[in-house]
Amino acid sequence: MFENVDKFIEQTKMISAGDVIGVGFSGGSDSMALFHYLATNQQKFDIEVVAIHIDHGIRENSYIDADFAKEKAKELGVRFYKFRVDAPKLAKEKNVSIETAAREARYGVFKTLLRKGLVDKIALAHHMQDQAETILMHIFRGSGVAGAKGMEPIRENVYIRPMLTTSKEEINAYINENDLDYREDETNTDTSYNRNFIRNVVMKQVLTRWPNAVKAIASFGQAVSEDDEYINKQLYADAVIVEGDEAKIPTSYFFFDKPIITRIIFKAFKAIGITKDIERKHIDMILDLAKNLENGKRISLPFDAVAIKEYDYVTIVNKHKEEVILNEPFKSGEFEVEGFGKVIVKRVKDCPPRKNVLYIDFRKVPKTAVWRFRQEGDVFEKFGGGSKKLKSYLIDKKIPLRERKVLPVLADGNEVYVIAGVEISNKVRVTDAPTACMIEVKKD
Repeated sequence: MFENVDKFIEQTKMISAGDVIGVGFSGGSDSMALFHYLATNQQKFDIEVVAIHIDHGIRENSYIDADFAKEKAKELGVRFYKFRVDAPKLAKEKNVSIETAAREARYGVFKTLLRKGLVDKIALAHHMQDQAETILMHIFRGSGVAGAKGMEPIRENVYIRPMLTTSKEEINAYINENDLDYREDETNTDTSYNRNFIRNVVMKQVLTRWPNAVKAIASFGQAVSEDDEYINKQLYADAVIVEGDEAKIPTSYFFFDKPIITRIIFKAFKAIGITKDIERKHIDMILDLAKNLENGKRISLPFDAVAIKEYDYVTIVNKHKEEVILNEPFKSGEFEVEGFGKVIVKRVKDCPPRKNVLYIDFRKVPKTAVWRFRQEGDVFEKFGGGSKKLKSYLIDKKIPLRERKVLPVLADGNEVYVIAGVEISNKVRVTDAPTACMIEVKKD
């Protein structure tokens, strides 16, 4: 089974011997098939597979999916990483759709795992029908050629899609052949989400008239990708000058034919890390800026990016800061938090007062406690007694809001035991020195 996946992996060389591959594992049928296939073929590919489950905080009973995924990982003897994000809250704060917020948070988790070296690559369970739906969504949104290509088999050399040329029918056959159980997300039928509307309304109608539409749309995307790749090879090497989070395009290039300058602009966006949500209308806005507006004018773009006309250049600046995800187990060692500093944890025999050092009784910390950022509903029992909402406590301590956002806390559920560099809960105070654990903070 899954000969097509085998062939695609070999053709694209997306997997190398020795890779540690984290599989995005929701517990649904698609991710179950991919996870099972890679996990049971670790020896064949000479890889290590780990499971990554992300609870987006959209459904009240999502914890059931997490427990299911954890159990399946255990059955296959695979390491399991679980994360929780609050997509609805992020969507409201950033004024974006829940789909967009969930995607941003999800990739934030992936990037954290990659940055820490816990995985080498992330395997995603997108298949041929997903590809067809993505192409249609991009076209409907006006993204042009870049969107009509659909998803790439390999992106940024770390995100891989082994099932991108595999049909949903083949996946179902693999599930049945291997007698795999799975959990379906009930929100998959909610057509208020764009992808669900495409899948359950648009594609459902299209397939009644053109049964081969999925394969035809995916093949169209492949043809567009090949043509686009050829044209991109014709672009001048100096068309985009990259300086950190800025990409400069000489204004002289804006008088080239539109297919060329359009691709130069897309190349500029990609060079500064913006690969999503750029549509034809944004390209036209930049063209108008370069050709018709005066020096010093600027326009706003997705992801907090701006384009500025500066004398002989149009400069695109990426001002977007991705949310930092923190989910560290409580154990001896150290970890770094961007915008905060380094947290060092180790056992000690005595507790002399030291600047930026807190002491706790490690035996009093639940085994399920993790280092994370503060969440709504967190509570904290002050040293000496008296419980209080964490938010109120931090306000009383005059911790600035910008610092609160990246302040690591050691918590289990909503019970906070340590606020790194600030205070410990009365519940973990040291009563016997040999059980002490030192928590030191080295600020950025």
